[in-house]
Amino acid sequence: MNKIQLNVGSLADMGERFTSAWHRAERGEPVDESHITFLDAQTLLDTLSSRRLALLRHVHRQPARSVRELAQALGRDYKNVHGDVAVLEAAGPLLRKGRSLSAPWSEVQATVSLGS
Repeated sequence: MNKIQLNVGSLADMGERFTSAWHRAERGEPVDESHITFLDAQTLLDTLSSRRLALLRHVHRQPARSVRELAQALGRDYKNVHGDVAVLEAAGPLLRKGRSLSAPWSEVQATVSLGS
């Protein structure tokens, strides 16, 4: 996995992506994609603030063994980094295994539909 797709849409949109992937897999087509759906654009923008994007870029280049190590590497306050890590981990673009943090995606792509 090197790309994660962030979408703004409804639960129905999310279900359609899942169903499409399921049918492709049933036909034997390879399905290797990662999606995160936000219900509104503001939540996506709040989640991916400039500081959080910088944090993701850093962790992509150099996975961290702990939040404390990450805060020190970024030169930021531990409490603020801890909060950013919690938001990014809950949303999905930041992964945690034990205390270690990683962002295996080389690309984060966001799509906001202007349709209904």
